Amino acid sequence: MDLRTGIGTDVHAFAPEGSGRPMRLACLDWPGETGLAGHSDADVAAHAACDAILSAAGLGDLGTQFGTDDPAWAGASGAALLGESARRVRGAGWEIGNVAVQVIGNRPRVGSRRAEAEQAMGAALGAPVSLSATTTDGLGLTGRGEGVAAIATALLTRP
Repeated sequence: MDLRTGIGTDVHAFAPEGSGRPMRLACLDWPGETGLAGHSDADVAAHAACDAILSAAGLGDLGTQFGTDDPAWAGASGAALLGESARRVRGAGWEIGNVAVQVIGNRPRVGSRRAEAEQAMGAALGAPVSLSATTTDGLGLTGRGEGVAAIATALLTRP
C-alpha cells in the first residue's frame, strides 16, 4: 500500500464590518459573525483541507486547481471545493484516509459546534475529518482579531 501525507494552510482577513459578508467556516454558517474576505466563501478550514489532500496527491494546491482567475469558482462554498478536490484526488488514484484541521483565531468559537463541523466537512470530503481550534494568545494577525487561519494534514492511501 502506498501512503502519502499532505499539509495545507489557509489564511483570510475579516471582511469590513457591515459588509454583509457571511461567515463560513468548516462548511457551516456562523450567524452574527463577520465573514472573511476572499474570492470564494473564504472558508479557511475547508481550503486548508483542500490544500492538504491536493498536495498529498501531487496535484498542487487550491490556487493551482481553482485559481482566482477562474470565474467559475467565484463565491464557491468550501463544501463544493472540498467535494471537487476529493473527486480530483480520487481520479488520480488515491483514497482519502482522513484529514485533521486546526482553526487558529479568536472567533468564531468553534468548540460548541466541533462535531457538527466535522460531520459537514466529512460529508463534503467523503472521508473522516477531525477539527480542533486554538488561539495565539494575542500574537499575530489572528491574535489581533484581523483574520482566521487554518492548518490541515491529510493521509492518502493507494492500494
